[in-house]
This record gives sequence, C-alpha cells and structure tokens, in this order.
Amino acid sequence: MSDNPRALRLADRIKEIVATTIDKRIKDPRLGFVTITDVRVSGDLQHATVFYTVFGDDEDRAGTAAGLASATGILRREVGKQTGVRLTPTLEFVPDAIPDSARAIEELLAEARTRDAALLKAKEGATYAGEADPYRTPRDLEAEEDSEVEEHDEDREDGAGFSRP
Repeated sequence: MSDNPRALRLADRIKEIVATTIDKRIKDPRLGFVTITDVRVSGDLQHATVFYTVFGDDEDRAGTAAGLASATGILRREVGKQTGVRLTPTLEFVPDAIPDSARAIEELLAEARTRDAALLKAKEGATYAGEADPYRTPRDLEAEEDSEVEEHDEDREDGAGFSRP
C-alpha cells in the first residue's frame, strides 16, 4: 500500500462500500459473520486487497471465502458506482491473520505465566549459595578508604609526608 492520500481515501471508501453491500444487498447465507477489517489499494489505484475475518470454525471460513469469491463481481460493480473513479480496482479477498496472531500471542503469554509460577515455587525454598549480597556497597568502600588513610598516617613518622623504609 502506498502513502498516497488518494489511495488511502479510496481504501477507506471501498471498505465502507463492501461492508454495507455485504450486509444489505448480498443475501448469501455463507456471509453471515464476516467482518471487513482493512482494505489496501495499490499506488496506481488498480488493485484493492480486502482483508476480512469470520466468526466460526474452518468450515465457516471456507464457506465465507467461497461466498466472497462468488460475490466479487457484484461488489466490484458497487464499488465502481459509488466511488466514481475512472477505472474500478479489482478486488481480492484475503483472510486477515490478526485473530490467529492474537491467539498465538495469548498462548505464549499463558505459557510464560505458567513458567513464572513454576519459577516462583522453585524460588520459595531456595537460599543463596554465598552471601545474600556479594557486591560491595558504597559504605564498604568508605570504610575501606578510612582504614587505608589510618594505615598511611601510621607509616608517616616525619611530618614531611615521606615514609621511611
């Protein structure tokens, strides 16, 4: 899809026309639970890809695909009448992958939740292998610097800042 403003406007208009025509004019029972989700128009306005989703199982999806294929001529004629473009774009109907992607993401999130729960259970009785905090903190550094200064002062015997061997 191009960033052409005219193509974007035409895509929105085709989406409205196809959705209302399916709802009001086409009496095919296979098109009961179809939703037009998006339309993309090529830069030269000659080809429109119409994305749709179907509520139901695989049999309903196959029936909807067949119903849309048989109604393509009627839908294209209606798009031509209502848009007023010189050349009516061809319509291609493609099932939208968004519901399948969303389902896959939900499954992955559920698996992550179960792994997190298992990790929390394993973590409950666990103890540290060494100290609880093996890293030096700023207070430890200050204490070490103070002790080094005291040791250095003890090494000085004359006030000139030189230590004797």
